[in-house]
Amino acid sequence: MNKVVSGAVEAIRDIGDGASILMGGFGLCGIPENLIQALVEKGSKGLTVYSNNAGLGDFGIGLLLQARQVRKMVSTYVGENELFESQFLSGELEVELNPQGTLAERIRAGGAGLGGFFTPTGAGTQIAEGKESRILEGKEMIFEKPLKADFAIVRAWKGDKWGNLVFRKTARNFSPMMCTAARVTIAEVENLVEVGELDGDLIHVPSVYVNRIFKGTNYEKPIERRTLRKG
Repeated sequence: MNKVVSGAVEAIRDIGDGASILMGGFGLCGIPENLIQALVEKGSKGLTVYSNNAGLGDFGIGLLLQARQVRKMVSTYVGENELFESQFLSGELEVELNPQGTLAERIRAGGAGLGGFFTPTGAGTQIAEGKESRILEGKEMIFEKPLKADFAIVRAWKGDKWGNLVFRKTARNFSPMMCTAARVTIAEVENLVEVGELDGDLIHVPSVYVNRIFKGTNYEKPIERRTLRKG
């Protein structure tokens, strides 16, 4: 049951060309920095990445974009990454935009083994193009399919050697459900503890969903958009 690996390089050893990856993080919080850097060094190409946002041009997923390793991104908010914008507008990067709640629910549905769901979000917009539509409870709703991937890479606040995970605050938004929707889940943690040290009632992702775990290092704390108060 000990799922600890030596580090990020060993953890992503089988993420090859063409892999699909659920990538945790919200804004710049909870980004799996060590795993992303290892992917950059490995050089896997043609990746499909599912992530709430695209990081910055020189941080997070932006590093993979710099290296031209991402073929397609499925995201919600990408407004802070000029590199993402330029690759999208040039046709180099395929992009599928989802409403934020829809993306979260698609991932949750994938992890739960559901066939999809109907939602009013996006009905009557470009989001609805090519999707089944029904009137339910007096509202137009569109059918959204579940999302699953080959791998999920996430960063948790704490984890034990069996792979039980605890996230902290904003970093909890997408990562827990991503862990359930991947064939292989890899977690880097800020604090790696012994089995039994985590309060069982506070575990966000049970170990059954996690395949590999290691202690991350050298985390940065960048600011996505600096705002200063006058006076």
